[in-house]
Amino acid sequence: MSKISRFFKGGGSAAKGRGGPSPQEALARLRETEEMLSKKQEYLETRIERELAIARQHGTKNKRAALQALKRKKRYEKQLTQIDGTLSTIEFQREALENSHTNTEVLKNMGYAAQAMKKVHENMDLNKIDDLMQDITEQQDVAQEISDAISNRAGFGDEFDEDELMAELEELEQEELNKGMRDVRLPSVPSTSLPSRPGKMPACHFTFLIIKPCSSTRKRAEDEDEMKKLAAWAS
Repeated sequence: MSKISRFFKGGGSAAKGRGGPSPQEALARLRETEEMLSKKQEYLETRIERELAIARQHGTKNKRAALQALKRKKRYEKQLTQIDGTLSTIEFQREALENSHTNTEVLKNMGYAAQAMKKVHENMDLNKIDDLMQDITEQQDVAQEISDAISNRAGFGDEFDEDELMAELEELEQEELNKGMRDVRLPSVPSTSLPSRPGKMPACHFTFLIIKPCSSTRKRAEDEDEMKKLAAWAS
């Protein structure tokens, strides 16, 4: 067994003996570690910039001092790379712990909800529910039948034949048309004789009667024909 495995095994036993930290405590420790490493990163970046400045300052004039500054810069850069990897590992562990804590809370709340549902369903009988739903369906059918019966048109006046009523209506219209024809009177024949040769036609006096208006289209057409014939004869 490796040292790392023994370390985690022993640490786990010790944590188990103490009851183990809560997720909130572990998350707080991880955030503190991230903050500490971030500050160490800033310090190393500052030292790297300083060593670069020293190397530029000495240059070829003092190669020994310039090389020593570059060596220190390399060590700082190596430490900075290690810290970057450590921060990535801690960040991954923190996210995993946060997800685990969230899942635990979700499962806990789902368990509470399941217990509540179980308590609600304790007093429910499936057979009674089926009977209730059947009663509801039957009452809905009855309500629909009542609605259909109310909405149907009542049979008042259905004992009369529609064809007979239409025939009677046509007879009434024909009677009105005949009555309008009887009221039409033709104009009287003029008393003055017509000239035997062409010339100026003496003035003729015609007496016209006022034709009573008729609502029928056929009556109006006949009146128009009569007026056209009189106009042609007068001309």
